[in-house]
Amino acid sequence: MSYYQPSLTAEYDEDSPGGDFDFFANLVTKWEAAAKLPGDSTRQVVVRSGIVLGRGGGAIGRMLLPFRLGLGGPIGSGRQFLPWIHIRDLVGILAHALEASHVQGVLNGVAPASTTTNAEFAQALGAALGRPAFIPLPSIIVQAIFGQERAIMLLEGQKVVPRRTLAAGYQYSFPELGAALKEIIA
Repeated sequence: MSYYQPSLTAEYDEDSPGGDFDFFANLVTKWEAAAKLPGDSTRQVVVRSGIVLGRGGGAIGRMLLPFRLGLGGPIGSGRQFLPWIHIRDLVGILAHALEASHVQGVLNGVAPASTTTNAEFAQALGAALGRPAFIPLPSIIVQAIFGQERAIMLLEGQKVVPRRTLAAGYQYSFPELGAALKEIIA
């Protein structure tokens, strides 16, 4: 969710400003502008997704080995927010947007419980695997591995809420992190 500026305190919904503070935010802004159709005759929906959780790869695929070995834990301070969504819910939001003619504009594709911190996420993933999750990955190592700009996405989060997504009537299958992780790990 690179559109909104990283913050430990701000809360962002679909109407919050963003998109102009770093490379990734500018990229999202340009993608959204390129996708915009001229005129008002066509209903348009943009879904800004958080970290997508699902089986067979993605974010979870990269995390499983260290966590299964009991070497998982928070990234950096762990206090940064980690907006996430289960893959089934992301697909569900897209389908809802296609089928419900009243849905338009920007939707945040994040779980309603996406006010999860990185440390809470690490604890929940460890619990889902039956493993401890207390070994932090220091910021300096994250920066060395991913580079400064990509490291920001991991070390500085955003508290993103799906206010318009919920108001549009979407019913989440996995609103809570624990249930989402258990389904993915099963």
